[in-house]
Amino acid sequence: MNRIAGYFNGLSERDARAALQRCCGARRWVDEMLAARPFASDAVLLAHAARVWWALEREDWLEAFARHPRIGERTAEQWSRREQAGVDTAPAATRAALARENLAYTERFGYLFLTCATGKTAGEMLGELRRRLAHDPATELRIAAGEQAKITRLRLEKLVSP
Repeated sequence: MNRIAGYFNGLSERDARAALQRCCGARRWVDEMLAARPFASDAVLLAHAARVWWALEREDWLEAFARHPRIGERTAEQWSRREQAGVDTAPAATRAALARENLAYTERFGYLFLTCATGKTAGEMLGELRRRLAHDPATELRIAAGEQAKITRLRLEKLVSP
């Protein structure tokens, strides 16, 4: 057994649910991950997390997306603050453009712009947001779901990182 699986398997159901909810806000994903315990290894846990995610419905994905702050939005949640750290040092004009484009994205697709922001600058996020505004809704939903899958995996790994 590895670090993530060992940690996760050792939690009470209540604590495991809370940990999973920090990783992904889709209730069905959390329930299915809990039902699959114990996990034999990190690889098994991470593969199951991805398999469950991609088997969910659009509504489940939207539920998970809704649990995220907008890019550039101040939040008390520590992981989100660190993930979006590239926005903190951005020029005011870039932050303002992110706010405007975030609203345009939400108006176009009906949910907030989601990207795996870890390691990205505000300018990179803004460029990605602008490119993705041109997508058709079905394509963009799959891309946003892929970004959520990346975020979830990183957060599962963070459960055991210092």
